Amino acid sequence: MSEAEAILPALEEALPRADVSLVPNPSPSGQDSLRIAPVDLPGVARWLRDDCAFDYLSNLSGVDWPEEDCLEVVYHLYSVSRRKGPLVLRVRTGDRADAVGVPSVVSVWRSAELQEREVYDLYGVIFEGHPDLRRLLMWEEFESHPMRRDYVEPDDFEYEPTPHPGASGK
Repeated sequence: MSEAEAILPALEEALPRADVSLVPNPSPSGQDSLRIAPVDLPGVARWLRDDCAFDYLSNLSGVDWPEEDCLEVVYHLYSVSRRKGPLVLRVRTGDRADAVGVPSVVSVWRSAELQEREVYDLYGVIFEGHPDLRRLLMWEEFESHPMRRDYVEPDDFEYEPTPHPGASGK
């Protein structure tokens, strides 16, 4: 039984109004996940940390699903004290253009701060309530999000609008 399968009944009992569903993974890893509605993410995250001791967010990453018109944020949680995990959570945006907001979990797991900035920068997910949401890898004037599947690379790979001292050889 996967971590997600094991915890789902307790989660449904503790938060009966939360929109949570099991996403089975038939691969050899058997790492099923829990899909959570964005509005329920903060409450579920706090419950997992406080009541189930999932105290470590090891990884937060983005996925672009153009065929389903959404972006997805995937979280890998561990309980260090109970030696459990990974518990995989998935949260999808409403679409890929306008409804790209997901609540930030920085107040629950501090390790999410830079990882949310990375997903914002590369995929365009807006983490609502993030304390410092700005680009992490690309410069502020950069347009678009380079990890999206519809991203078009510029013709000139040397182009960067940010001036650098001494770049002209002077």
